[in-house]
Amino acid sequence: MKTVNPRCALITGITGQDGSYLAELLLAKGYDVHGIIRRSSSFNTERLNTIYQDPHELGSRLHLHYGDLTDASGLRDILTRTQPTEVYNLGAQSHVRVSYDQPVYTVNTAGLGTLLLLEAIRDVGLPIRFYQASSSEMFGKVAETPQKETTPFHPRSPYACAKVYSHHQVINYREAYGMFACSGILFNHESPRRGETFVTRKVTRAATRIKLGLQNTLYLGNLEAKRDWGFAGDYVEAMWLMLQQDQPDDYVIATGETRSVREWVELCFKLVGLDWKHHVKIDARYLRPAEVDLLLGDSSKARIKLGWKPKVNLESLANMMLEHDMHLAEQEKLIQDHQKAK
Repeated sequence: MKTVNPRCALITGITGQDGSYLAELLLAKGYDVHGIIRRSSSFNTERLNTIYQDPHELGSRLHLHYGDLTDASGLRDILTRTQPTEVYNLGAQSHVRVSYDQPVYTVNTAGLGTLLLLEAIRDVGLPIRFYQASSSEMFGKVAETPQKETTPFHPRSPYACAKVYSHHQVINYREAYGMFACSGILFNHESPRRGETFVTRKVTRAATRIKLGLQNTLYLGNLEAKRDWGFAGDYVEAMWLMLQQDQPDDYVIATGETRSVREWVELCFKLVGLDWKHHVKIDARYLRPAEVDLLLGDSSKARIKLGWKPKVNLESLANMMLEHDMHLAEQEKLIQDHQKAK
């Protein structure tokens, strides 16, 4: 058997919200962390800046490698060079609405990419523990509420269909080859690092910009859609816990509470002292062809077997995101005021 580096992890999607929080968590636990990033004409590593600036030099144990989930030979090469003990597959085109506009690309990354990575792990023959980022979107038109590990899937977007495919491939590789492979069915999880095209961050950015007079209106789609929202920093801990168990398994990770988009909007605007009704308008461009009306997770299995539970409630999450985005808005306003003064 080939030797492996102790406590060494490889993360796909390391420059994303979850990838950056997971990298911080693993580095704090003493891991060497390797991440796969796509080659681009511009840098996209802003979410990792806090690691490189850490006074304890955690950045010296963070290593980035160019690669792509659709490149099978490249994945095998990275696995061979890095010799990880754990692989976290977080990379994909993850925006549900965008997946309708780019279905083939979405399926190639979120679906086929998982299969290529699993096959690369099997090919290199290392005793790797594998984590797959599954999604609550797989439940889609829900068969029961709340949704748990045994709830049937009914995906309603190209993204969700690709995630269902990946989820079943993980089960297949676990059963067929004895691979230590787990899937975390994560419900919506947010943070100040959430992409600005996702609705929670879109709302907090707009609320703070409107408060400072930088914009007047926020355009949204379906305000009645209900989601189970948690904090991304809590959820990456669950990912790590899954790979520390004696046996691989799949787990729902959720808060067990659901709120509508309207309620999120009301909360965020209230916290900055605004009446949302004066600023929010509906734009049909943001409506999905097939809507997912209600997602509510039952994470009892994770709470019992992993000892995991969420720590950050919704109001604390909103305050965290608004504080971050108010700072961004204040910087933006300073620049704008300076330009006007010239």
